[in-house]
Amino acid sequence: MLGHRIVGEIADSYLSPSAKKEIQKILGTESIAMGSNWPDFIKSDPAYKYLDVWHYVDFERNISFGQMKFVLEKDTSANAYNKLNFLITELKKKALPLDKKQMYLKLLIHIIGDIHQPLHVGYSDDRGGNDVKVSWFNEPSNLHSVWDAKLIDYQQLSYTEYTKAINYSTLAQRQLWVKGGLLAWLWDSYQIAESLYRDVKTGDKLSYRYNFGHIGTLNKQLLKGGVRLAEVLNKIFT
Repeated sequence: MLGHRIVGEIADSYLSPSAKKEIQKILGTESIAMGSNWPDFIKSDPAYKYLDVWHYVDFERNISFGQMKFVLEKDTSANAYNKLNFLITELKKKALPLDKKQMYLKLLIHIIGDIHQPLHVGYSDDRGGNDVKVSWFNEPSNLHSVWDAKLIDYQQLSYTEYTKAINYSTLAQRQLWVKGGLLAWLWDSYQIAESLYRDVKTGDKLSYRYNFGHIGTLNKQLLKGGVRLAEVLNKIFT
């Protein structure tokens, strides 16, 4: 999906020289952007079915940051938060075999992108917006899919064009965005998800106005995702 490639391309622009070198040793000629979609590509292989739950972490409605933190720290089941922590720990191990490094790095890149799509940090009772049925330019869809792909695809840009169009931020912005680590980033996405839920109900017809009203949020999430991914990669590989 374009969103993952955009996040990957943005992250690449903020890597330290040493991180870039170490990542190249793992991915070879494959860029972060091109490797980012591997976890979606292998969903068709039953052997990787167990990874499905790594892509998101859903919550109850109307929770506070403290409640989210409590749930995440107590819940040991596989979810985006637990598995990102696992992947970060594993990738720091110098002796990790190359095939594991490749798989874990691509998963890390992808899942950090996922948690910046707000509906990957949405409500558990509607499966992150999958059960909120809407139409997108008169085609049947759902709120999750609109934010996964349809809104991005509607801009009709390649991932490199998209990155060039939005990859502008100040050092102060980037320093602010990376504060707090994964917990803060998930809370950020959850709050955006809550606002998206308030804007839409099942049966709504979404088109030009929805794009106009939400493109700013979409672009900022892509940008924050790339900056934060670079922050994680730099800490692992520098």
